[in-house]
Amino acid sequence: MGLRKELPVVAVVAVGGSLGAAARYGAGLARPTPDGAFPWTVFTVNASGCAVLGVLMVLLTETTTAPHPLLRPFLGTGFCGGFTTFSTYSLDTQRLLSAGDTARGLLYLGGTLVTALAAVWAGVTAARLLVSGRGRHA
Repeated sequence: MGLRKELPVVAVVAVGGSLGAAARYGAGLARPTPDGAFPWTVFTVNASGCAVLGVLMVLLTETTTAPHPLLRPFLGTGFCGGFTTFSTYSLDTQRLLSAGDTARGLLYLGGTLVTALAAVWAGVTAARLLVSGRGRHA
């Protein structure tokens, strides 16, 4: 009984994840990273995905109107989870470090973390301002 109840959630996470992963793949095709270069595309994808997730979580959890119960797993876990990528970030860091580009590798390692956290904060802050500007309580 419990698994059957969760099947719609699993389905929307799978669909959202597929769309997010396809969007990330498309970004990589549009802006491939040359060997040894700073991985700007993955950096940007991860930062923008974190900002979007920050906005979504405020809009989906801190507003007076309850969203559809499948919207959060579809957009948050699914789309944003598929769009952002810890594995490619880790691999890109390892490649830079293995190539002897220690400074760039460490900059990417720390810079992505700091930027991702700042992006979530900015997304949450912007969404809360938007929500409070509409007369809703955050």
